[in-house]
Amino acid sequence: MKNIFSLLLLTCITIMSAYAQSDSSISESLPEYSPSDSMLHEIVVDLDKEFFDAYNNCDTVTLEALISEDLEFYHDLGGLSTFKPQIIQALKDNICNKVTRELIDGTIEVYPIPGYGAVQMGWHQFHNSQEPNAKPKPSKFVTVWKEVGDNWLITRVISLH
Repeated sequence: MKNIFSLLLLTCITIMSAYAQSDSSISESLPEYSPSDSMLHEIVVDLDKEFFDAYNNCDTVTLEALISEDLEFYHDLGGLSTFKPQIIQALKDNICNKVTRELIDGTIEVYPIPGYGAVQMGWHQFHNSQEPNAKPKPSKFVTVWKEVGDNWLITRVISLH
């Protein structure tokens, strides 16, 4: 199962990279995103807001509740992280009261993964209070959400800057 998700994430990265490198005539001919499941889209948008409200306010209890024990976090600058306690500690040490995330409105796309959950893609930017003159730049992200009973957990994240 882990290999399937790794392949899915690699495919998403490849698609996003190819799209970013395509010429404007191709991008102009691509269809605009429209969610195939508007209820699922709303659920994931709400989950994204819940997670990043917690992230922006150093609410580690909520963060821990939304992160799967088998999280794989792929960061194009920092590498791969897989140990949940270490990820939470890194958030406490490096993010809390220093960095806030801002979603770029209208960029979230959500695609259902039958029998598992959903893939979310979008754009966001981060503001670092330790670097007040730094201009944030938009970056891409991919989040894989797993539905577990009545709960949703983040199992995979790709963060591209």
